[in-house]
Amino acid sequence: MPVYTLPDLPYDYSALAPVISPEIIELHHDKHHAAYVKGANDTLEQLADARDKEQWGSINGLEKNLAFHLSGHILHSIYWHNMTGDGGGEPLEKDGVGELAGAIAESFGSFANFKAQLSKAAATTQGSGWGVLAYEPLSGRLIVEQVYDHQGNVGQGATPILVFDAWEHAFYLQYRNQKVDFIEAMWQVVNWQDVARRYEAAKSRTNVLLLAP
Repeated sequence: MPVYTLPDLPYDYSALAPVISPEIIELHHDKHHAAYVKGANDTLEQLADARDKEQWGSINGLEKNLAFHLSGHILHSIYWHNMTGDGGGEPLEKDGVGELAGAIAESFGSFANFKAQLSKAAATTQGSGWGVLAYEPLSGRLIVEQVYDHQGNVGQGATPILVFDAWEHAFYLQYRNQKVDFIEAMWQVVNWQDVARRYEAAKSRTNVLLLAP
């Protein structure tokens, strides 16, 4: 059975300071992300046991647990690469990310409009969650989604390319209860090169949704 593994960070714990402290990066990656990886693997084993024994009384809870932990693993794996100590600003053609910049302008009217929507989506997610920029394959456009916990309010088939973690464990040690301040600071470390690569990869995948005629 395939298992999930915790990916290495693409930088050291201090690489995103002062926007995100080394202590937060270490705890967030080594403890929280690791817990989602373990949770996904444990749930796969429990589902295998349920199949072997043909005991399905806990199927609803197990499926929910799998979605929760697996989505947490996926979103965090994107999150680490979406950030760099040399990032920030906005995507520009002179930096080699012109296609992404054009897609943002086409989908949202301007970068400022997009920034405002993603910031607000992340800041107002009820409870714990994420703000997500995703490529939506049916329309071929970019959309902003709210992810409650690690699920919900998402278009099936949409591919996340930029994620803002708005769980308290992502910021509380440094920003306390000022989630809005943390999200505003996040824009200083966005790795537009990584987001652009994800956009190109998502756009190149054709016929990913088999729709009824």
